[in-house]
Amino acid sequence: MSSIFRRNALAVAALSFLSLAVHAQADNPPTGNLKEITVTGNPLGAADVIAPVDTLQGDALLLRSTSTLGETLNTLPGVSSSYFGPNASRPIIRGQDGDRIRILQNGGAAPDASALSYDHAVPVDALVTERLEVLRGPSALQYGGSAVGGVVNVIDNRIPTEPINGFGGRADLGYATGNKEKSGGVVLEGGNDRYALHVDAFDRKSDDVSVPIDLECAKPGSPGLARKICNSANSAHGGAIGGTLFFDQGWIGASASSYRSTYGTVAEDDVTIGMKSDRYALEGEWRPGGFFTSVHAKLNRTDYQHTEYEGGEPGTVFANKSDDLRIEARHRKIGNVEGLIGLSSERGNFSADGEEAFAPHSRTVSNALFLHEELSTSWGRLSFGARTEQTKVTSFGYPDDLSITRFATGERSFNPHSAALGALVNLAPQWQLTSNIAYTERAPKDYELFANGPHVATAAWEVGDAELKKEKSLGLDLGAEWKSGPNNARVNAYVTRFDNYIGLTATGRTLDEEGAPVAAGADGGLAEYAYSGVRARFVGIEATGKQRLMGSNGFTRSADGSTLDLEWRGDVVRATNTDTGEPLPRIAPLRVGATLAYGDGPWTGRFGFDSYAAQHRVPSIGDRETAGYTLWNAALTYRMKVERATLTWYARLDNLTNKLAYSATSILTTTVYPAAPQPGRSLKVGLRATF
Repeated sequence: MSSIFRRNALAVAALSFLSLAVHAQADNPPTGNLKEITVTGNPLGAADVIAPVDTLQGDALLLRSTSTLGETLNTLPGVSSSYFGPNASRPIIRGQDGDRIRILQNGGAAPDASALSYDHAVPVDALVTERLEVLRGPSALQYGGSAVGGVVNVIDNRIPTEPINGFGGRADLGYATGNKEKSGGVVLEGGNDRYALHVDAFDRKSDDVSVPIDLECAKPGSPGLARKICNSANSAHGGAIGGTLFFDQGWIGASASSYRSTYGTVAEDDVTIGMKSDRYALEGEWRPGGFFTSVHAKLNRTDYQHTEYEGGEPGTVFANKSDDLRIEARHRKIGNVEGLIGLSSERGNFSADGEEAFAPHSRTVSNALFLHEELSTSWGRLSFGARTEQTKVTSFGYPDDLSITRFATGERSFNPHSAALGALVNLAPQWQLTSNIAYTERAPKDYELFANGPHVATAAWEVGDAELKKEKSLGLDLGAEWKSGPNNARVNAYVTRFDNYIGLTATGRTLDEEGAPVAAGADGGLAEYAYSGVRARFVGIEATGKQRLMGSNGFTRSADGSTLDLEWRGDVVRATNTDTGEPLPRIAPLRVGATLAYGDGPWTGRFGFDSYAAQHRVPSIGDRETAGYTLWNAALTYRMKVERATLTWYARLDNLTNKLAYSATSILTTTVYPAAPQPGRSLKVGLRATF
């Protein structure tokens, strides 16, 4: 299926554009607003969400999208990126990353190997994504202890949940100068009251990424010194087909999707990763009436694998095969209380085979029961959630080669419990206050328990601890939001305290390729890092808002109906190992940003910046301090009405001043600096047709 999508994705998109462009005529864009539905923030579908949630969709997603999930979401309040070059990054939420951030696909588990290592990409592409939802704070516990930092939900509508009357979709074409990226995607949907079909496909190719500094490169066929990030080229393609049948009391649907990618790892000039992920999903809802008004179920199977090639020769192979089931039963209102109960079951089999296998073959099985209840009152709402899990982690060592004995074998069982309480208070028509408090427990992951080997991506020898206990945290979030017409402002303050916060800590030892101690600085030596539990504290503030400067409800009126808005944002987080008093590693510094957004009929323009303070709060061993920097950006869009469709032409200029910058949250900055600075100046132009 993936080869067919790869051959035809751009062709279908181009034909769609051509057929629409024949009838193109300039006109004003439609004035209707799309209704936002945030399923992650509130499973009951309430319009006002108690938990802090951000949603990206439509033009906002189009103008932010990159080839990686982390960079697409970077600069949202409280969200940064683990940036491992331009091809691999995961979101970091409120200073927490890895397996404390849960990445979902349509509300279901989306397992891969990205949390295991920074150079492993997330198999998601914004070209075929309808919207992204980011849930921060304590209310994320409904998705388990691995969501203690937050949740990112990727919505692609591959299984339509509502009838589609007629035919529609969108198509995209784009080109970027900074890495000579060519991209295209198409999404087609159609149906009636009884069935709906969905098809999508995408293709993306790019060369090495331009930067403002000369970097050395030992890759054969590449210049020895160039203003490029060596080995940062990428090729990705994929697609999906899905459909839904609707009946009087519900619906049932299925989908099959494929993702393929080949990209350079940037930390090693001659290493590339060939990734593939196949996902099969079954989802449905039954509305029987009675006490349970609806029962919603999701069943997913994911087959993920990637191979690390060294100079074209296959090396270590990582695989993760998993199944997950989630069932939610929503009950009718009891007085002013409504809610749901549910269960989830996940089973994953992980393996790593090759010289750089730093974690053993393992199996993780997790079963959970959870509930979410809300009480509506005259002044607002109260919510309560609870979850109990049973998790079993089994290490099989390295069964493919019995001569490798460095991995411990055995089984650990954990029983994490979590609970949360939230409140939303309407002080006045324009003001809302929110608060969330949660106690969360997380079972250690397989690699945190049993890792023992060289991990090139982190330039370290990583060692797990089979005796680790559950990670426990208590989090509090307080928020205030103001809205008045087009103007709004929101601020959230939070603190999370951890007992037994599990992280990698430098031991001060250096090991050779066999794991034996050697002198520091020895050729081929790797610094030893061990997974251990410490007490930790995360404290931070996030703020965002928009102020109309010109136009309706603004400071001044405009005679032609144009508008000018000031969008502003900022956040800061301080993370501390309270056992030692030292900062935790790879924490984003203070960030502030602002954008002027101008609208005049079919035209929109944006000009703004994001400024990062220097990061001096780093551990005494392992991390480097980073300098502050400011990145300027601009964008211009023009819409044309095309019979029943809309064409959106756009141009986006990133890092306008070609500033040299290094991310404080990237492992590359701390270990192989300066292997991969932030990308330099790049102009992206594109066209989207929505019909």
